[in-house]
Amino acid sequence: MIPIVDSAAAPREEMLRRGGWENNRDVEQAVAEIIAQVRLRGDAALRDYAARFDRAELKELRVGEEELDAAWEGTEPAFRTVLEQAAERIRAFHRTQLRQDREDTREDGVVLGQRFTPIARVGLYVPGGAAAYPSSVLMNAIPAMLAGCSRIVMVTPPQPDGGVSQDILTAARVAGITEIYKTGGAQAVAALAFGTESLPRVDKIVGPGNIYVATAKRQVFGQVAIDMIAGPSEILVIADSSANPRYVAADLLSQAEHDPLAAAVLISTERALAEQVAEELERQLSSLPRAEIARRSLTGQGKIIVVPDLAEAVDMANEIAPEHLELCVADPFALLSQVKNAGSIFLGHDTPEALGDYWAGPNHVLPTAGTARFSGPLSVDDFIKRSSYIRYTPEALKTAAAPVIAFAEREGLSAHAASLRVRREG
Repeated sequence: MIPIVDSAAAPREEMLRRGGWENNRDVEQAVAEIIAQVRLRGDAALRDYAARFDRAELKELRVGEEELDAAWEGTEPAFRTVLEQAAERIRAFHRTQLRQDREDTREDGVVLGQRFTPIARVGLYVPGGAAAYPSSVLMNAIPAMLAGCSRIVMVTPPQPDGGVSQDILTAARVAGITEIYKTGGAQAVAALAFGTESLPRVDKIVGPGNIYVATAKRQVFGQVAIDMIAGPSEILVIADSSANPRYVAADLLSQAEHDPLAAAVLISTERALAEQVAEELERQLSSLPRAEIARRSLTGQGKIIVVPDLAEAVDMANEIAPEHLELCVADPFALLSQVKNAGSIFLGHDTPEALGDYWAGPNHVLPTAGTARFSGPLSVDDFIKRSSYIRYTPEALKTAAAPVIAFAEREGLSAHAASLRVRREG
């Protein structure tokens, strides 16, 4: 089922190759057509696509107050409490990310500063079709709320009855989101990017989705900002002889059950552990409701790599740059400083990845497909802009004039130079 390979017996490039989404010409063309139709026909196109893709006949695109109230009342109080507790943990962690303006006044009177302002209008994409994830509502909405964005719009696919997942609406209320629209897929991204009669145009779109959502975000980038191009889920576990094979197998399955293209990888220093984990995967799969999805993931994208030592394991992990990295080793903090590329890192045998998905506080919207080499989790920073400001006195300007004029003339920009010269000459 899941292959076990020895690092000494296989080419490194082959061991580290990942599957997942690739640019698909048919998808690219389909998404481009959807975007064009939404730009041309607005709400009418959104309704047509809801009927075609979601089998939903929509009279109103916006979720009404009655729907929000009904969802709240229909959700068990115990689960509402879980959502509220999770939200507070997420809020507490992200509150530490808030930035402070700064200003320096020098002896010559020059003032240099930097200020942070929220992005005015943001769109949150929340999957809500066959799989509805209220946790994604909290993870996307709470940083935007803390940043102070003046308009936060959420889009999520409608269900066949024309409603929206009760759990998603309840999570939205917990997070403080009230402007919600029943649209999903590439058409939702297009509506947020260009606006329709009902949906406002936003300045940035965040949130995960399928290949059509990811492709649409790529195609509208530049018209609006985006957070990242999110691909299939990934987990990489590094394990030594102290690891429990039952725990490791369970954690691999926690990502494999997402999608047939999800990648679950174990790198271990112990051949015996590798074999025990493979056996555990088979045993635990037998009772998993999403067993068929998980099995396809493990067979197609999963692997177990046996390495001579932990240094080699971490080196491989840094090349893979996984979305989730678990350090199931005796001393995880000894390895932490060696990890350079990972979206979120889970330390020790009692820190399963699922804690990060729902409860711990750090964001679960993470870079995939190796993009942890240059990016990180969604944060408050994704919802703010930086501006710098400068103020010179006449005396300070006189001191700076000569070198600035020299710089400008060196670059052939005479008007730049003249803007200094005219002031120097009075």
